[in-house]
Amino acid sequence: MLPSSSAARGRGLGRPLLLCLAIALASLLAPASASESDHKYKAEEPVKLWVNKVGPYNNPQETYNYYSLPFCQPSENPIHKWGGLGEVLGGNELIDSQLEMKFLRNEEKGFICTLELDSKKVQQFADAIENSYWFEFFIDDLPLWGFVGETDKNSENKHYLYTHKNILVKYNENRIIHVNLTQESPKLLEAGKKLDMTYSVKWIATDVSFARRFEVYLDYPFFEHQIHWFSIFNSFMMVIFLTGLVSMILMRTLRNDYAKYAREDDDLESLERDVNEESGWKLVHGDVFRPPQSLMFLSALVGIGTQLAALILLVIVLAIVGMLYIGRGAIITTFIVCYALTSFISGYVSGGLYSRNGGKNWIKAMVLTASLFPFLCFSIGFALNTIAIFYRSLAAIPFGTMWCS
Repeated sequence: MLPSSSAARGRGLGRPLLLCLAIALASLLAPASASESDHKYKAEEPVKLWVNKVGPYNNPQETYNYYSLPFCQPSENPIHKWGGLGEVLGGNELIDSQLEMKFLRNEEKGFICTLELDSKKVQQFADAIENSYWFEFFIDDLPLWGFVGETDKNSENKHYLYTHKNILVKYNENRIIHVNLTQESPKLLEAGKKLDMTYSVKWIATDVSFARRFEVYLDYPFFEHQIHWFSIFNSFMMVIFLTGLVSMILMRTLRNDYAKYAREDDDLESLERDVNEESGWKLVHGDVFRPPQSLMFLSALVGIGTQLAALILLVIVLAIVGMLYIGRGAIITTFIVCYALTSFISGYVSGGLYSRNGGKNWIKAMVLTASLFPFLCFSIGFALNTIAIFYRSLAAIPFGTMWCS
Protein backbone atom coordinates (compact mmCIF):
# COMPACT_ATOMS: atom_id res chain seq x y z
CA MET A 1 0.00 0.00 0.00
CA LEU A 2 1.37 3.41 -0.97
CA PRO A 3 1.98 5.85 1.86
CA SER A 4 -0.30 8.83 2.24
CA SER A 5 0.76 12.20 0.88
CA SER A 6 1.04 13.70 4.38
CA ALA A 7 3.31 10.88 5.52
CA ALA A 8 5.43 11.27 2.41
CA ARG A 9 5.73 15.00 3.02
CA GLY A 10 6.68 14.31 6.63
CA ARG A 11 9.46 11.95 5.62
CA GLY A 12 10.55 14.40 2.91
CA LEU A 13 10.93 17.11 5.55
CA GLY A 14 12.58 14.76 8.03
CA ARG A 15 15.45 13.77 5.75
CA PRO A 16 16.74 17.34 5.18
CA LEU A 17 16.34 18.09 8.88
CA LEU A 18 18.38 15.04 9.89
CA LEU A 19 20.97 15.87 7.23
CA CYS A 20 21.33 19.45 8.49
CA LEU A 21 21.65 18.27 12.08
CA ALA A 22 24.37 15.83 11.06
CA ILE A 23 26.23 18.55 9.14
CA ALA A 24 25.91 20.94 12.08
CA LEU A 25 27.30 18.39 14.52
CA ALA A 26 30.18 17.52 12.22
CA SER A 27 31.08 21.12 11.42
CA LEU A 28 30.81 22.39 14.99
CA LEU A 29 32.23 19.57 17.07
CA ALA A 30 35.21 19.00 14.81
CA PRO A 31 36.48 22.61 14.87
CA ALA A 32 35.95 22.75 18.63
CA SER A 33 38.33 19.84 19.14
CA ALA A 34 40.71 21.00 16.43
CA SER A 35 41.10 24.49 17.91
CA GLU A 36 41.60 23.19 21.43
CA SER A 37 45.10 23.89 22.62
CA ASP A 38 46.99 20.61 22.97
CA HIS A 39 50.50 22.06 22.86
CA LYS A 40 53.03 19.98 24.74
CA TYR A 41 55.88 21.90 26.31
CA LYS A 42 59.42 20.94 27.12
CA ALA A 43 61.40 22.23 30.06
CA GLU A 44 62.64 25.80 29.54
CA GLU A 45 60.50 26.17 26.43
CA PRO A 46 59.06 29.71 26.04
CA VAL A 47 55.43 30.21 27.02
CA LYS A 48 53.63 33.21 25.55
CA LEU A 49 51.37 35.51 27.53
CA TRP A 50 48.85 37.20 25.26
CA VAL A 51 47.14 40.45 26.25
CA ASN A 52 43.62 40.82 24.92
CA LYS A 53 41.31 43.61 26.01
CA VAL A 54 40.34 46.01 28.75
CA GLY A 55 37.02 47.59 29.68
CA PRO A 56 34.56 48.53 32.45
CA TYR A 57 33.51 45.64 34.68
CA ASN A 58 29.84 46.66 34.76
CA ASN A 59 29.61 46.72 30.95
CA PRO A 60 31.41 43.65 29.55
CA GLN A 61 30.38 44.51 25.98
CA GLU A 62 32.42 47.74 26.09
CA THR A 63 35.99 46.62 25.43
CA TYR A 64 39.11 48.32 24.12
CA ASN A 65 42.61 47.34 23.13
CA TYR A 66 44.74 46.55 26.17
CA TYR A 67 47.30 49.13 25.13
CA SER A 68 44.67 51.85 24.85
CA LEU A 69 45.71 52.44 28.45
CA PRO A 70 49.32 53.63 28.88
CA PHE A 71 50.73 50.28 30.01
CA CYS A 72 54.24 49.20 29.10
CA GLN A 73 54.28 48.80 25.33
CA PRO A 74 56.05 45.83 23.69
CA SER A 75 58.74 46.38 21.11
CA GLU A 76 57.92 47.25 17.52
CA ASN A 77 55.70 44.90 15.49
CA PRO A 78 54.47 42.56 18.23
CA ILE A 79 52.89 39.29 17.12
CA HIS A 80 49.09 39.31 16.75
CA LYS A 81 47.05 36.16 17.16
CA TRP A 82 43.97 36.29 14.96
CA GLY A 83 41.04 33.91 15.34
CA GLY A 84 37.94 33.16 13.30
CA LEU A 85 34.87 35.25 12.55
CA GLY A 86 33.28 34.55 15.93
CA GLU A 87 36.40 35.72 17.76
CA VAL A 88 36.53 38.95 15.76
CA LEU A 89 32.84 39.63 16.36
CA GLY A 90 33.42 38.94 20.05
CA GLY A 91 35.95 41.78 20.22
CA ASN A 92 39.13 39.75 20.78
CA GLU A 93 42.54 41.01 19.68
CA LEU A 94 45.42 39.00 21.16
CA ILE A 95 48.86 40.65 21.20
CA ASP A 96 52.10 39.09 22.38
CA SER A 97 53.12 40.80 25.62
CA GLN A 98 56.74 39.67 25.10
CA LEU A 99 56.85 38.75 28.78
CA GLU A 100 59.62 36.24 29.43
CA MET A 101 58.07 32.99 30.66
CA LYS A 102 59.54 29.51 30.35
CA PHE A 103 57.96 26.16 31.10
CA LEU A 104 58.66 24.91 34.66
CA ARG A 105 60.93 27.87 35.48
CA ASN A 106 59.86 29.85 38.55
CA GLU A 107 60.36 33.59 38.38
CA GLU A 108 60.65 35.36 41.72
CA LYS A 109 60.51 38.94 40.51
CA GLY A 110 60.85 39.65 36.83
CA PHE A 111 61.16 43.20 35.55
CA ILE A 112 58.71 44.43 32.91
CA CYS A 113 59.46 48.13 32.55
CA THR A 114 59.57 51.47 34.34
CA LEU A 115 56.36 53.39 33.86
CA GLU A 116 56.89 57.15 33.82
CA LEU A 117 53.69 58.94 34.77
CA ASP A 118 52.60 62.32 33.50
CA SER A 119 49.31 64.13 34.02
CA LYS A 120 47.72 62.55 30.93
CA LYS A 121 48.64 58.99 31.92
CA VAL A 122 47.51 59.58 35.49
CA GLN A 123 44.14 60.81 34.23
CA GLN A 124 43.75 57.79 31.92
CA PHE A 125 44.53 55.31 34.69
CA ALA A 126 42.37 57.21 37.18
CA ASP A 127 39.37 57.15 34.85
CA ALA A 128 39.88 53.43 34.24
CA ILE A 129 40.14 52.65 37.96
CA GLU A 130 37.12 54.84 38.70
CA ASN A 131 35.08 52.78 36.22
CA SER A 132 36.40 49.45 37.57
CA TYR A 133 38.30 48.53 34.42
CA TRP A 134 39.32 44.89 34.11
CA PHE A 135 41.69 43.24 31.64
CA GLU A 136 42.06 39.80 30.09
CA PHE A 137 45.20 37.78 29.38
CA PHE A 138 45.66 34.35 27.84
CA ILE A 139 48.26 31.66 28.48
CA ASP A 140 47.98 28.53 26.34
CA ASP A 141 44.37 29.51 25.50
CA LEU A 142 43.50 29.75 29.20
CA PRO A 143 42.15 33.15 30.34
CA LEU A 144 43.35 35.30 33.22
CA TRP A 145 41.46 38.30 34.55
CA GLY A 146 42.36 41.16 36.82
CA PHE A 147 41.57 44.77 37.66
CA VAL A 148 43.70 47.73 36.66
CA GLY A 149 43.82 49.21 40.15
CA GLU A 150 41.82 50.28 43.17
CA THR A 151 40.58 53.46 44.83
CA ASP A 152 41.31 54.67 48.32
CA LYS A 153 38.40 53.79 50.60
CA ASN A 154 38.93 56.97 52.61
CA SER A 155 39.49 59.32 49.68
CA GLU A 156 37.83 59.10 46.27
CA ASN A 157 40.51 61.30 44.71
CA LYS A 158 43.32 58.81 45.34
CA HIS A 159 43.78 55.98 42.85
CA TYR A 160 46.27 53.14 43.09
CA LEU A 161 47.73 51.13 40.20
CA TYR A 162 48.75 47.52 40.69
CA THR A 163 52.44 47.21 39.83
CA HIS A 164 53.13 43.52 40.49
CA LYS A 165 51.45 40.50 38.91
CA ASN A 166 51.64 37.02 40.45
CA ILE A 167 51.03 34.31 37.87
CA LEU A 168 50.33 30.80 39.13
CA VAL A 169 50.54 28.01 36.55
CA LYS A 170 49.47 24.43 37.25
CA TYR A 171 50.76 21.71 34.96
CA ASN A 172 50.30 17.99 34.43
CA GLU A 173 53.42 16.41 32.97
CA ASN A 174 54.08 18.48 29.83
CA ARG A 175 50.78 20.35 29.56
CA ILE A 176 49.40 23.50 31.17
CA ILE A 177 46.19 22.80 33.09
CA HIS A 178 45.30 25.96 35.02
CA VAL A 179 46.47 29.56 35.31
CA ASN A 180 45.63 32.19 37.91
CA LEU A 181 46.51 35.85 38.37
CA THR A 182 46.75 37.88 41.56
CA GLN A 183 48.06 41.44 41.87
CA GLU A 184 50.03 43.24 44.54
CA SER A 185 51.90 46.45 45.31
CA PRO A 186 49.30 49.13 44.59
CA LYS A 187 51.06 52.46 44.03
CA LEU A 188 49.52 55.91 44.24
CA LEU A 189 49.11 57.62 40.88
CA GLU A 190 50.99 60.93 40.82
CA ALA A 191 52.32 62.94 37.89
CA GLY A 192 56.11 62.77 37.58
CA LYS A 193 56.33 59.50 39.50
CA LYS A 194 58.14 56.41 38.17
CA LEU A 195 56.67 52.97 38.82
CA ASP A 196 58.55 49.69 38.38
CA MET A 197 56.21 47.12 36.82
CA THR A 198 57.17 43.58 37.86
CA TYR A 199 55.83 40.03 37.73
CA SER A 200 56.42 36.59 39.21
CA VAL A 201 55.66 33.09 37.92
CA LYS A 202 55.18 29.95 39.99
CA TRP A 203 54.71 26.42 38.61
CA ILE A 204 52.79 23.77 40.58
CA ALA A 205 52.07 20.18 39.57
CA THR A 206 48.46 18.96 39.51
CA ASP A 207 46.59 15.70 38.89
CA VAL A 208 43.81 17.30 36.82
CA SER A 209 43.74 15.88 33.31
CA PHE A 210 44.12 18.03 30.22
CA ALA A 211 40.58 17.18 29.04
CA ARG A 212 39.08 18.64 32.24
CA ARG A 213 41.08 21.84 32.47
CA PHE A 214 38.21 24.09 31.32
CA GLU A 215 35.76 22.84 33.93
CA VAL A 216 37.04 25.32 36.51
CA TYR A 217 35.87 28.23 34.31
CA LEU A 218 32.23 27.10 34.34
CA ASP A 219 31.75 28.79 37.72
CA TYR A 220 34.68 31.19 37.96
CA PRO A 221 34.34 33.67 40.86
CA PHE A 222 35.78 36.69 39.00
CA PHE A 223 32.52 37.37 37.15
CA GLU A 224 29.55 37.52 39.49
CA HIS A 225 26.47 35.53 38.54
CA GLN A 226 23.82 38.19 38.94
CA ILE A 227 20.90 35.77 38.63
CA HIS A 228 18.22 36.44 41.21
CA TRP A 229 16.52 33.05 41.34
CA PHE A 230 13.95 34.10 43.93
CA SER A 231 12.81 37.05 41.81
CA ILE A 232 12.59 34.83 38.74
CA PHE A 233 10.52 32.24 40.62
CA ASN A 234 8.31 34.97 42.09
CA SER A 235 7.69 36.48 38.64
CA PHE A 236 6.98 33.04 37.18
CA MET A 237 4.39 32.25 39.85
CA MET A 238 2.84 35.70 39.41
CA VAL A 239 2.43 35.08 35.66
CA ILE A 240 0.76 31.72 36.33
CA PHE A 241 -1.61 33.29 38.87
CA LEU A 242 -2.59 36.17 36.59
CA THR A 243 -3.07 33.82 33.63
CA GLY A 244 -5.40 31.62 35.67
CA LEU A 245 -7.31 34.64 36.98
CA VAL A 246 -7.84 36.13 33.52
CA SER A 247 -8.85 32.73 32.12
CA MET A 248 -11.43 32.27 34.86
CA ILE A 249 -12.90 35.74 34.26
CA LEU A 250 -13.13 35.10 30.51
CA MET A 251 -14.78 31.72 31.06
CA ARG A 252 -17.44 33.28 33.29
CA THR A 253 -18.01 36.19 30.90
CA LEU A 254 -18.18 34.14 27.69
CA ARG A 255 -20.10 31.14 29.02
CA ASN A 256 -23.40 32.27 27.48
CA ASP A 257 -21.72 33.14 24.19
CA TYR A 258 -20.16 29.69 23.95
CA ALA A 259 -23.55 28.08 24.52
CA LYS A 260 -25.17 30.27 21.88
CA TYR A 261 -22.56 29.56 19.22
CA ALA A 262 -22.81 25.84 19.91
CA ARG A 263 -26.54 25.54 19.08
CA GLU A 264 -27.88 22.92 16.73
CA ASP A 265 -28.64 23.59 13.07
CA ASP A 266 -32.35 24.08 13.77
CA ASP A 267 -31.52 27.29 15.61
CA LEU A 268 -29.38 28.60 12.75
CA GLU A 269 -31.84 31.34 11.74
CA SER A 270 -32.13 32.74 15.24
CA LEU A 271 -28.37 32.52 15.64
CA GLU A 272 -27.80 34.51 12.45
CA ARG A 273 -30.35 37.07 13.58
CA ASP A 274 -28.60 37.44 16.93
CA VAL A 275 -25.22 37.70 15.25
CA ASN A 276 -26.43 40.50 12.97
CA GLU A 277 -27.49 42.44 16.04
CA GLU A 278 -24.12 42.02 17.76
CA SER A 279 -21.25 44.47 17.56
CA GLY A 280 -17.69 44.80 18.76
CA TRP A 281 -15.41 41.88 19.53
CA LYS A 282 -18.21 39.29 19.16
CA LEU A 283 -18.07 39.72 15.39
CA VAL A 284 -14.51 38.37 15.34
CA HIS A 285 -15.81 34.80 14.96
CA GLY A 286 -16.75 35.68 11.38
CA ASP A 287 -13.16 36.62 10.52
CA VAL A 288 -11.48 33.44 11.73
CA PHE A 289 -11.01 31.88 8.29
CA ARG A 290 -10.35 35.08 6.39
CA PRO A 291 -6.73 35.67 5.26
CA PRO A 292 -5.06 38.63 6.98
CA GLN A 293 -4.44 41.84 5.12
CA SER A 294 -0.61 41.63 5.33
CA LEU A 295 -0.41 37.91 4.61
CA MET A 296 3.08 38.03 3.14
CA PHE A 297 4.55 39.94 6.07
CA LEU A 298 2.79 37.70 8.61
CA SER A 299 4.04 34.56 6.86
CA ALA A 300 7.60 35.89 6.88
CA LEU A 301 7.42 36.70 10.59
CA VAL A 302 6.01 33.27 11.47
CA GLY A 303 8.68 31.53 9.40
CA ILE A 304 11.51 33.59 10.91
CA GLY A 305 10.19 33.01 14.42
CA THR A 306 10.08 29.26 13.85
CA GLN A 307 13.62 29.29 12.51
CA LEU A 308 14.93 31.30 15.47
CA ALA A 309 13.24 28.91 17.91
CA ALA A 310 14.85 25.94 16.17
CA LEU A 311 18.17 27.82 16.05
CA ILE A 312 18.22 28.46 19.80
CA LEU A 313 17.25 24.87 20.56
CA LEU A 314 19.99 23.54 18.27
CA VAL A 315 22.66 25.80 19.79
CA ILE A 316 21.65 24.75 23.31
CA VAL A 317 21.94 21.08 22.34
CA LEU A 318 25.34 21.65 20.71
CA ALA A 319 26.53 23.63 23.74
CA ILE A 320 25.62 20.71 25.99
CA VAL A 321 27.19 18.10 23.72
CA GLY A 322 30.12 19.97 22.20
CA MET A 323 31.45 22.17 25.04
CA LEU A 324 31.32 25.41 23.07
CA TYR A 325 32.72 27.37 26.02
CA ILE A 326 36.22 26.11 25.22
CA GLY A 327 36.98 28.23 22.17
CA ARG A 328 36.92 32.02 21.98
CA GLY A 329 34.05 33.11 19.74
CA ALA A 330 32.73 29.55 19.39
CA ILE A 331 29.21 30.51 20.44
CA ILE A 332 28.96 33.32 17.86
CA THR A 333 30.36 31.09 15.11
CA THR A 334 27.90 28.38 16.08
CA PHE A 335 24.97 30.78 15.82
CA ILE A 336 26.06 31.94 12.36
CA VAL A 337 26.54 28.40 11.01
CA CYS A 338 23.32 27.09 12.56
CA TYR A 339 21.36 30.07 11.23
CA ALA A 340 22.47 29.19 7.70
CA LEU A 341 21.69 25.50 8.20
CA THR A 342 18.20 26.16 9.59
CA SER A 343 17.19 28.64 6.89
CA PHE A 344 15.08 25.99 5.15
CA ILE A 345 12.78 25.92 8.20
CA SER A 346 11.70 29.54 7.77
CA GLY A 347 11.14 28.99 4.05
CA TYR A 348 9.06 25.86 4.61
CA VAL A 349 6.87 27.36 7.35
CA SER A 350 6.47 30.73 5.64
CA GLY A 351 5.70 29.23 2.23
CA GLY A 352 3.20 26.77 3.68
CA LEU A 353 1.30 29.45 5.60
CA TYR A 354 1.33 31.79 2.59
CA SER A 355 0.01 29.17 0.16
CA ARG A 356 -2.67 27.84 2.52
CA ASN A 357 -4.17 31.32 2.77
CA GLY A 358 -4.34 31.78 -1.00
CA GLY A 359 -1.10 33.68 -1.58
CA LYS A 360 0.05 33.83 -5.21
CA ASN A 361 3.27 35.89 -5.25
CA TRP A 362 5.43 33.22 -3.58
CA ILE A 363 8.73 34.49 -5.01
CA LYS A 364 8.35 37.85 -3.29
CA ALA A 365 7.31 36.06 -0.09
CA MET A 366 10.42 33.88 -0.27
CA VAL A 367 12.72 36.88 -0.74
CA LEU A 368 11.04 38.74 2.13
CA THR A 369 11.42 35.76 4.47
CA ALA A 370 15.09 35.32 3.58
CA SER A 371 16.05 38.99 3.85
CA LEU A 372 13.87 40.49 6.60
CA PHE A 373 15.80 39.29 9.67
CA PRO A 374 19.32 39.77 8.16
CA PHE A 375 18.33 43.26 7.01
CA LEU A 376 17.16 44.23 10.51
CA CYS A 377 20.32 42.79 12.08
CA PHE A 378 22.54 44.55 9.55
CA SER A 379 20.78 47.90 10.07
CA ILE A 380 21.08 47.73 13.85
CA GLY A 381 24.63 46.39 13.66
CA PHE A 382 25.64 49.13 11.22
CA ALA A 383 24.47 51.85 13.61
CA LEU A 384 26.12 50.24 16.64
CA ASN A 385 29.30 49.56 14.68
CA THR A 386 29.54 53.21 13.67
CA ILE A 387 29.38 54.22 17.33
CA ALA A 388 31.96 51.54 18.25
CA ILE A 389 34.37 52.79 15.57
CA PHE A 390 33.96 56.34 16.85
CA TYR A 391 34.94 55.22 20.37
CA ARG A 392 37.68 52.86 19.06
CA SER A 393 36.13 49.86 20.74
CA LEU A 394 37.27 46.31 19.97
CA ALA A 395 33.63 45.49 19.22
CA ALA A 396 33.94 47.58 16.04
CA ILE A 397 34.19 45.78 12.70
CA PRO A 398 35.75 47.50 9.66
CA PHE A 399 33.09 48.47 7.12
CA GLY A 400 34.93 46.56 4.40
CA THR A 401 34.70 43.39 6.46
CA MET A 402 30.98 43.97 7.05
CA TRP A 403 30.25 44.31 3.34
CA CYS A 404 32.40 41.30 2.42
CA SER A 405 30.75 39.12 5.06
